[in-house]
Amino acid sequence: MHVFIAGVMQGDRLDNQIDDQDYRVRIAESLQTHLPGVQISDPWVLNPGSVDYDEAQARSTFLNMTVLAGEADLLIAYLPTVSMGTAMEMWQAFQTDTYIVAVTPHVHHWAIRFTANEVLPDLNSLEEKIQDGHYARVIDQRLVDAAEDGE
Repeated sequence: MHVFIAGVMQGDRLDNQIDDQDYRVRIAESLQTHLPGVQISDPWVLNPGSVDYDEAQARSTFLNMTVLAGEADLLIAYLPTVSMGTAMEMWQAFQTDTYIVAVTPHVHHWAIRFTANEVLPDLNSLEEKIQDGHYARVIDQRLVDAAEDGE
């Protein structure tokens, strides 16, 4: 299973710094513990020091990460605040029928409501679903359904 971890990096910041990214470690550790063999794509891990990229490298990274989001089986979007970059990743994933889970209190935002398959209130809820095998079952069933549909 390929999982893309999306989430707030800069959010509504006015400077070029990055918000705390500890949630990514927590999600990745839960996935690795409970989904043996999981492949994780995490833009934060893949692009260390991205705030210092020049314009061309930043543009390329942004566009490539958005495409990568659409190649995953599962996209987990952590959104304690809204994020334009995460919304773009969710949109790309939605376009390719990736299963999307949003972890957010922003249940009324249309970009979240109309792209996410599930909306969870917090990381504890996400971890419980990862631990009980929910996402392994969901992705397995989607693969079976796609095979039966001839995709």
